[in-house]
Parts: sequence; C-alpha cells; structure tokens
Amino acid sequence: MEDTRNVIDKYKGVAQDDIVADLDAHDLGLHIAVENTERDFNMGTIVRNANAFGVRHVHIIGRRQWNKRGAMMTDKYLHVQYYETLGAFLDAMQSQERTVVAIDNIPGSVELAKTTLPKKAVLVFGQEGPGISPELAGRAEQIVAIEQFGSTRSVNVGVASGIVMYAWLQQHAL
Repeated sequence: MEDTRNVIDKYKGVAQDDIVADLDAHDLGLHIAVENTERDFNMGTIVRNANAFGVRHVHIIGRRQWNKRGAMMTDKYLHVQYYETLGAFLDAMQSQERTVVAIDNIPGSVELAKTTLPKKAVLVFGQEGPGISPELAGRAEQIVAIEQFGSTRSVNVGVASGIVMYAWLQQHAL
C-alpha cells in the first residue's frame, strides 16, 4: 500500500512515532510561538513552516483552537504546547532560558538583516492584522522586523514565519 502522507521519501512507510523520534534526535534547538487571539487561518502555515525548517516545539499562547487544515498534518510530527496566558508562556520560556524574540514591524523593532538571532530563541508571531499584542511587545527581549521594499506595509504572517525561521537557520544551522 502506498504511503500518501506528506513526508519526505526517507519517512515513507515509517510509523509516525518513529518519525517524531528521529526528528527529535536531530533537533536544531529553535522554538516558535504564536499568539492565538483570533484563531488566525495563517497558524497552519506557520506550523507547516516550523516542521519544514526542523523546529520541534511550537508554543500556542491563548486559544487552544486553531485552523489545523493549513498545517497539512505536520503538527502531528511536532510538540505543540498550549498556554492560557502570555505570563504562563513567558514563565515557561524563562525556565528554559530561551530568549523571546517577537516578530513584527512596529516602532522599536530592529531590521532582520542587521540582527543576529539568539541561538536559544523562541520566535513569536502574532496574528494577521493586529500583529503581536502590546503586552508581548513590552515583554519580549527583542522585536525584529522584516525589511520591505514595496508599497505594502507588511507580508503575510505565514510568509514572515518562513522568512525568519530560515534566517535563524542561516545563522545557526546551515
């Protein structure tokens, strides 16, 4: 029987738990988080990007429900943790000694091209439209923006997640 899962060839026919164990054995150390205040349809894209770029841990802050359709089942190969409040998330990241880096193009942000992302980072993405919450902006250790050169104010948050995760990989894994 043909394996129709969206996995790379080396994982075809391999049990899901065995795939997760192999991915965990090659963990690069990057974590990501999403503030889930509005059940944004882009969360699936962010999670799928996380899987593609070797992220093992995804932290969801706020609502537990999110549109998993865009993740194309890739969330099954990740460790997804939920936090009811930003405070609970920040406490967990502090206990793991992770640097909280918010991604948004708001005043006070630094340009991605001019930034060295911390090796032990958790990259936090906000919702499409409102971006990160003011509370997160005030508590993040760093805020990074993707430079833009056209007429639009921002790129889609799913696209932004892929850009920043890849930048982290360029700096720490490639």
